[in-house]
Amino acid sequence: MAKKNFPIGVQDFKKLIEDGFLYVDKTDLVYQLTHAGTNAFLSRPRRFGKSLLCSTLRYYFQGERELFRGLKIEQLEKEWVKRPVLHFMLNSGLYIATENLENILSNQLDQAERIYGRDDKEKELRDRFAGVLRRAHEQTGQRAVVLIDEYDAPLIATMHDKELNEKYRTILKSFYGTMKSSDENIHFIFLTGVTKFSKVSVFSDLNNLRDKSMDDDVAGICGITKQEVADNFGEDIAAMAVKADISAEQMEDRLRTTYDGYHFSPCLLDVYNPFSLLSAFASQRIDSYWFATGTPTYLTWLLKN
Repeated sequence: MAKKNFPIGVQDFKKLIEDGFLYVDKTDLVYQLTHAGTNAFLSRPRRFGKSLLCSTLRYYFQGERELFRGLKIEQLEKEWVKRPVLHFMLNSGLYIATENLENILSNQLDQAERIYGRDDKEKELRDRFAGVLRRAHEQTGQRAVVLIDEYDAPLIATMHDKELNEKYRTILKSFYGTMKSSDENIHFIFLTGVTKFSKVSVFSDLNNLRDKSMDDDVAGICGITKQEVADNFGEDIAAMAVKADISAEQMEDRLRTTYDGYHFSPCLLDVYNPFSLLSAFASQRIDSYWFATGTPTYLTWLLKN
């Protein structure tokens, strides 16, 4: 069996494709998501492929067709329009003070402003956000795409600090609300997060999002389905079975028992944790890979309270 290059921890779609990592093709679902006629929110557990999905959307909307050669979307997409993309990643910040969140948002706005310019009169984060969206539209003739990966990371990180958490909610509510007032300059909005907070908090000014977290049509857009396991990993299961001195069917049962169990739709009852499953195939043994990457702090906090 040829050695596979498993994309464990790889979050950049371009790197994944160009460096020859294995890719379970989700691009038909990407096409469905982006042509549903509505802005979208998707909640999934950590280490479940949300960042890779955002990266895939980024390259798709940037019109980088060559990256998608041979994938399902190549037969679906006929136009490949190049659009300006603002991609915010909030999952790597150290959220211990008010300025930490403000600096992260400011630094990521800087990237877009280097391309589309900045008006010195725009001092507040929401004004800069609105300004760069407007200029991107004016300069390219195409409305922008906004991707926000792990929108709730600052809130989850500060659940133990009520005062700081409230400050972060205020900042995010104002920042995200910009998208509603800039609707004429936006083509598509996509947010991911571990959980959906009440609309009373950060979503109250952004009421045009469709929660796709439990929708049938994109239930398998993150994670690996039972059918995808059968289509892509038969040889890997057989190799693990030989090493464990059991049958392939018994190994399938062990993998299902350990890593299956995620249900995001009544129509799709079998979704495997991708990080754990790929880690098991790479190391050729079953282990607690997901939990070993870090304590799920928010879940622990909820249980205690």
